Amino acid sequence: MTALLTASSGNQDKVQKYIATCTTMGIDVLQPDINRSHVDFTPVSGKILFGFSAIRNLGEGAIETILHQREKDGDFQSLADFCDRVELRVVNRRALESLIYSGAFDRLESNRKQLINDLDVLISWGQDRAKDRQSGQINIFDVLEDADTNNSERNNAWKAAPKTPKVEDFSAQEKLLQEKELLGFYVSDHPLKSVRPFANQVLTPINLNELADQNKRTILSAIVMLTEVKFHVTKTSGDRMAFVQMEDLTGQADGVIFPKTFERISSLIEKDARLIVWGKADERDEKIQMIIEDVEPIEKAQMIIVELTPQSVDTATLKRLQSILQEQSGERKPQKVPVIARVGALNQSQFVRFDPKYWVQDYEGMVDRLKSAGFQARTKALADNH
Repeated sequence: MTALLTASSGNQDKVQKYIATCTTMGIDVLQPDINRSHVDFTPVSGKILFGFSAIRNLGEGAIETILHQREKDGDFQSLADFCDRVELRVVNRRALESLIYSGAFDRLESNRKQLINDLDVLISWGQDRAKDRQSGQINIFDVLEDADTNNSERNNAWKAAPKTPKVEDFSAQEKLLQEKELLGFYVSDHPLKSVRPFANQVLTPINLNELADQNKRTILSAIVMLTEVKFHVTKTSGDRMAFVQMEDLTGQADGVIFPKTFERISSLIEKDARLIVWGKADERDEKIQMIIEDVEPIEKAQMIIVELTPQSVDTATLKRLQSILQEQSGERKPQKVPVIARVGALNQSQFVRFDPKYWVQDYEGMVDRLKSAGFQARTKALADNH
């Protein structure tokens, strides 16, 4: 897989596909590391480490400088140590920002926003240090280094580097978006990763890389993130619609939202939105896409949990429960709130998912209806998998 990732480093679609394959195989792909990464993807203890060449804005000259200094004087101790040792005319500010945003310095300092805030003063300090060395000026740290040639941490000047006031780090979402911009995909995490395992048990969504294999007449669900949104006005009627690009942990796919659907869900269609989408696979011009018929933000998606005891689970009870759930089946809106039966005691419970034909639309009304019929029912956020 390492060789495939390296050979495909210029093709983001292929790299994302191979990274998804790695995830399926249980192989972790690690974010860049300033002290461990090399030019290309490399295997490390059964995992795959991102290579410097896959980071945007980091040219060959900058990579060569980083690797040379690391080989010559050992691991970098901090961003200040890095700015003191590398040629900053080669590894410029843009390259440094890319390294920080992609997580290459995380093992030295996990607060990426702090590093960005410190960057200007450290670049200026590093440039001044370089000028001093060129002019023959030295400081106390240089004297100590020359006096102790056996010191394993020869360069301690970075400890006296200037610092800016402490700031709160970027949010997890901001970090992921920065990684996506610079690496082409998410590496340290994925916006869908935390919700996907639990949602799989409830919704049975498809993977986007399987869209082409789906029955064209079947309503499908998928858990996606919108990476691109293009709004469009039809020529004949002037109605608004949208074309979107979606991605999940396995790949990407195009989607189209026709005017009638767009009128209903337009407020939810925006770049970087995490959604559960419902629709049908469609092939146009030998290219597969999804005709989207409904969406729900992951953060707002709900399910209904009906509490049952082993003693109460008999044919009559189940038929009565199914009959109540089907009261909404005649409504024109799609039923998209799954219903789960929790059978047993707290420590020995089992979850059973009802067939989608028993799912509901008005989950709050249905919970009230179930309670009035004597059932113990409650709602639970789908994204809350704790």
